[in-house]
Amino acid sequence: MANLFDSANAPVGVPETVFVGDFIQFKIVNSDYSNSLFTMKFVGRISTGGNTEIAITATASGSDYLFSVPSATSSNFTVGDYHYQLEIERNSDNERIVIDRGQITVSTDYDNNVDPRLHAEIMLGKIESMLEGKADSDVSSYSIAGRSLTKLTPEELRDWRDYYRREVNAIKNKEKIAHGRQVNTTILARF
Repeated sequence: MANLFDSANAPVGVPETVFVGDFIQFKIVNSDYSNSLFTMKFVGRISTGGNTEIAITATASGSDYLFSVPSATSSNFTVGDYHYQLEIERNSDNERIVIDRGQITVSTDYDNNVDPRLHAEIMLGKIESMLEGKADSDVSSYSIAGRSLTKLTPEELRDWRDYYRREVNAIKNKEKIAHGRQVNTTILARF
């Protein structure tokens, strides 16, 4: 594995996922806009519609644009999915053009004592707990100001459990494939 702290080994392209607290570095190769005449910027906004934004200005690295974020800065990133755009700004008059758009995920750092489970895994655990009759009382039923909320029927719980099991299995299979491991799926075909 190459030393990813060395800018010569920086991956090309915007990564799909970055981690809170990590040193982040990537390059954009673009021969149409000389980095001596133009400035490239990465601007990401959280998908939940809030004001959380990540803004990074690239530096010149040979003829490429190098984006670097120190660990101290990324440790303040908010976990979530972001929509981003790459912008080119002409240095002579500050005119701007958006040249690319996409999505990036800022993922949690497990060193921060957070629950590493995905939403689907958390929901699956809660639903299975309810099916076993071990649900927390505040989850199964409560009443406020004359209004009450009661738990789902067993059939509805089983349907949701099956839904979240499929989602968890799909996520785990995707991770296995990404790491070159065999997945436990059965492909049925009729001839």
